[in-house]
Amino acid sequence: MIHTLEWTDSGVRFIDQTKLPTEETYVTCKTYEQVADAIRNMVVRGAPAIGVAAAMGIALGVKTSKADSGAELKLEFDRMCDAMAKTRPTAVNLFWAIRRMQDKFEYLRTRPIVQTKQALVEEAQRMHAEDIAANQAMGRHGATLMPAQGGVLTHCNAGALATCGYGTALGVIRAAVEQGKRIHVYADETRPFLQGSRLTAWELMKDGIPTTVISDNMAGAMMKQGKIGVIVVGADRIAANGDVANKIGTYTVAVLAKENGIPFYVAAPFSTIDLETADGSKIPIEQRNPREVTHIAGKAMAPEGVQVENPAFDVTPAKYVAAIITERGITRAPYEDSLRKLAEATATVSR
Repeated sequence: MIHTLEWTDSGVRFIDQTKLPTEETYVTCKTYEQVADAIRNMVVRGAPAIGVAAAMGIALGVKTSKADSGAELKLEFDRMCDAMAKTRPTAVNLFWAIRRMQDKFEYLRTRPIVQTKQALVEEAQRMHAEDIAANQAMGRHGATLMPAQGGVLTHCNAGALATCGYGTALGVIRAAVEQGKRIHVYADETRPFLQGSRLTAWELMKDGIPTTVISDNMAGAMMKQGKIGVIVVGADRIAANGDVANKIGTYTVAVLAKENGIPFYVAAPFSTIDLETADGSKIPIEQRNPREVTHIAGKAMAPEGVQVENPAFDVTPAKYVAAIITERGITRAPYEDSLRKLAEATATVSR
């Protein structure tokens, strides 16, 4: 099992995804500021992993706080939450995790500080365990949509490295393989950060799942040639109408899938669904450093001074999405209805 992130006595430990696939190294963050930097600099990435990382960062900050009163701890706690919220704007799981920690803190306000600290640590650890369980459930649901054999395309990395373990889109693929389905994965390289070629290929090869890396502009040709029968991707935010924000290039893949009559599936935990955002036009899109586009491994690939656009995500309209796979089950259009019913069912279960 890949240990993407974990709570330790020394701090929050991450596999450094900026070093993969050539180096498998780990970093331990001893302060909440270091955790925030790890999220911002993509040492840890992927919407579910970002959410749990933020929760663990907040728990770490509270645990190591020297506050000697509830009021002082509350001021520090608010600063920690604010620091996490400013790391990456698109993945809604980040804000879901922060709200969950805030709700827990408010519930504990009248308790002794030592109890508050321990309870927040346990809440972050609980979120870690819940994420793995959700991914495994998602995998079981989504495996039913995978072919008995053939090519499956995925974009970016929505695997164990993007979660606390197992994965969302890759969790669906893993579950299908575990059921005996003979799947060959085509992994878009996913420019400019190369999450497909660096991360997806690395973790699938560790699992012995047949994988072929293709450049992003090969996907359409592969579909036309019949090499790809299904597409499954993750998500960073899903709006109430089913519009999906995911890694830049996902929209292109979805349009090509529609043109070629290939089902395009999205796998994401319920925490990725943002019913407060009506549609994709309201989703904030993170703009990242132009150097990620102009340089590869530190080497310039474009003339110095050229203008660069580097949005980290794009939005795929719901009309291109054949189904959304969650740990609660599979939803289909009209998503305004199916996602709302999923939320209502989840609320009923939680009560």
